[in-house]
This record gives sequence, structure tokens and C-alpha cells, in this order.
Amino acid sequence: MSPENHVRSTSEHPASPSPTHGPRRLRSVLGVGASAALALLLVGCAGSAGGGAGGGGQSGGEGFAFGAPQEEVDALIADLEPVTLVFQPGASGPNSPTAQNANKLIEAIETRSGGKIDVQPAWGQSIAPHAEVEDALVDGRIDLAFEAAVYFPEEFPVMDAYNKITQYSPASPMAGEAINQAIMAEWGWNSEELLEEFESKGLTPLSALMVSGDYWTACTSPGSSLDDWSGRIIRIAGSAHAAIVPALGASPVSLEYPETFEALERSTVDCTFVQPQVAGSTGIMTAAPHLAHFANARMTGSATAAHLLGSKWETLPLAYQQIIFDASLDEFEGNILNTVDAGLQAVVDAKSSGGTITEFDPEAERTISEVQDQLVQDLIDEGRLPEDVIEQMTALSDKWEGIVQEDLGITDGGTLEDFDEWYAPGDIDFRPYAERVFDEVILPHRPE
Repeated sequence: MSPENHVRSTSEHPASPSPTHGPRRLRSVLGVGASAALALLLVGCAGSAGGGAGGGGQSGGEGFAFGAPQEEVDALIADLEPVTLVFQPGASGPNSPTAQNANKLIEAIETRSGGKIDVQPAWGQSIAPHAEVEDALVDGRIDLAFEAAVYFPEEFPVMDAYNKITQYSPASPMAGEAINQAIMAEWGWNSEELLEEFESKGLTPLSALMVSGDYWTACTSPGSSLDDWSGRIIRIAGSAHAAIVPALGASPVSLEYPETFEALERSTVDCTFVQPQVAGSTGIMTAAPHLAHFANARMTGSATAAHLLGSKWETLPLAYQQIIFDASLDEFEGNILNTVDAGLQAVVDAKSSGGTITEFDPEAERTISEVQDQLVQDLIDEGRLPEDVIEQMTALSDKWEGIVQEDLGITDGGTLEDFDEWYAPGDIDFRPYAERVFDEVILPHRPE
């Protein structure tokens, strides 16, 4: 039976090896880390995205205020020429569990523009595989794309560093995910270094730091003690995992997702690191149904990607730029829906396949946590993260935990183990949450 008959999507978020630029050549993520030499300054409040999502529409034209009446926008763009925007989402198709952010983004752009911006989706990496997305954005084959920047840590060292500080928030399948996504959105949009990393490549961020959910492990056999991990072959999803796996006494290997599914099915790989959006959209839990997660914390590595605009961006009138940028509110809402709904599907898949959902053995979790702490300290020592990064992340966690749980009333009705018993898609209206994050974090970077 072909992989397509097993896997819902083999191109959802495959963990590709690391490339170099122009054309990219694939390299293993195993040797990445201290070699990235970019020194980061203390993360502060960045201005607009400057030459990117705040460039003011270099082709000129008049803009409008966020939330302006539709008739005002219609009148403003009446004489503008229609444009086509080629968009390569991260999902395999419009019905994928992780297509909600792309679908909402497309609908918002086309509705607000009255159809004058025609968004043409290229699902399933049909134009450019992950290793070619950056080039395709610059040369105009794609105008907007999901870029899994964390798969290329040597090209995106700032993203790679930020990927290793995603563990400083609560871990739970709904509220915890909302808190973490808000934290990383605020951190990313306020980082001049990250915005400049994109813009130096001719790319414009529409979402600066995308989160696909907490990391779990999915294995073909149960058990999460150090004895269980010893000798296992584990597919890794990023440079942080390359350090974690040897500490467990296991062997890391980098595989793309089509290869991972078959390797698990054939028992040539024992486990894989996996996030909710991937676990619930690729069917991987049917091949590796034994899921383990941290008991009281998050595993590092969840900030993985961005939505980036290419060379066409600077040619668009300001009003078109504003319409596209404003739709990132809908994209953010869709991304939390992706994470929560796909996480639910992963639990359903694991249970229906006779699997188990358990907490990590305390000693194994402690071992992983020590590695995560050391990774952060190494980045601080190298000057790639500010010295008070942990304090900053903890403060952001406290802030958004209050907003999500107390102000907005988004709370979990149980645990990951019984997620399918207390949550169903549509139970929670995440729009007020998305609006709060957009207003406080994203809107200040709007093109003006």
C-alpha cells in the first residue's frame, strides 16, 4: 500500500534537513547549533516591519485605517488593477485539519478586497518543496508561503535560537497552546533581529513566529523511562532534538515525513518527535500510537515557521498591503484552531490504533529538561539570546496566562489523555483571543 493510503498528508510539516542558499543543498540538522554566529541584541520593541510588513507600500497609493467601513475600502481600491497572489500554505489541501489558518487567510483577503486580490492556493508544496520556498518567494514563483524556517537553522539562526525558548509556559492541550502561541507571537514581532533576518533575504513576515503546538514523542512501543529510551532510533524534528536524543541514550535520525511513516511502520525507526498539527493531520499516530508528553511543562522547539511574502509585496499598492496584513488576524485565529483540533485528532488516532497516552517518566523528563536548560544557557553565552531571556519569557507567560484563562475564560476541561472526552471542534470561540493578540502584538506593525 502506498504512503498516500496511510498518511493524510506527507507534506504537512516534514522535518527537512538543513540547506544552504542558492540553490539550497540538503544537510542534516544534527550538526547545527553553536556554528550559527549571529549575535542577537536584547529583544526590544521593534518598529514596523520596515522594508517588510510596514514598508508603507513603496508603489504608493492611499491607505485606510484598520477596521474602516467596507464601503470606504471599496471606494479606495476601485481604480486599482486586480492582482493574483500565489499562496503556498503548509497544509496538504483545503480539507486538511491544519488548513484552517490558510482558508481563513484566503477568505479574509478576497472578501475585504472584493475579489480584486485573487489568492491562488498551491496546496501540498505543489510549487516548491520546503528547501526551495525561499528561492521561490524571491524569484516570484510564489508570492506568499508557509516557510518552515526552523528546518534551516544555519540560514535562520535567529529563528533557530527562538525555537529553543518555547518551554516557558503552561502545558495543556487548549489553554496552554493559546498561551504559548501568544507568547511567541509577541516575542517574534518585538524582535528586530528576527524581522531583519527575514527582510535581509528579501522576505516580508506576515506572521513572525508560528507555533504548531507542544512537542510529544510518538513511538511504536510503549514506555518512556530511561531504560525504554536506551537504544531507540528516534526521528528528530529540529536541532534541539539533536541534543536531547543522545542524552536519553538513543540515536537521532533526520527524515522527511513520508520516509518517517514508512520507517515507523517497518520498525527501522522506533519513535518520532511530533507536534499536534503534524500528529493530527498526517496519520502518523496510526504507525506510532504510543504518545508521551511532559507531565508539568512543555518540551522545547515549538516555534517552527512563519508566513512570508516575497518579491511581489513591494509592488503592491498600500491599500492592498493593508488588506493582506489585516488578514493575519484571521490567520492567527486559524492557527490556534489548527493546533487544538489536530491535537484532538491525534488523541483519537492514538486510541483507535490501540495506543497509549502517558506522561514521561520523571527521570527521563528531568534529563530532557536539563538538556533544554543547557541549550538556552549556551545561546546566552554565545550572545544569541539576552541574559535575562528566561525572566522575559516567564513574564510573558504570566501575562498571557492571565489574559487567556482569566480575561478570556479559555480553560481546559481535562488533560491530554481525555482530550476527546471534554473537547470537540467548535466548542471554543477563539476569535476574541485572536483579536486580543492582534491588537496588542501584531497591529502596531501594520503598513502605513
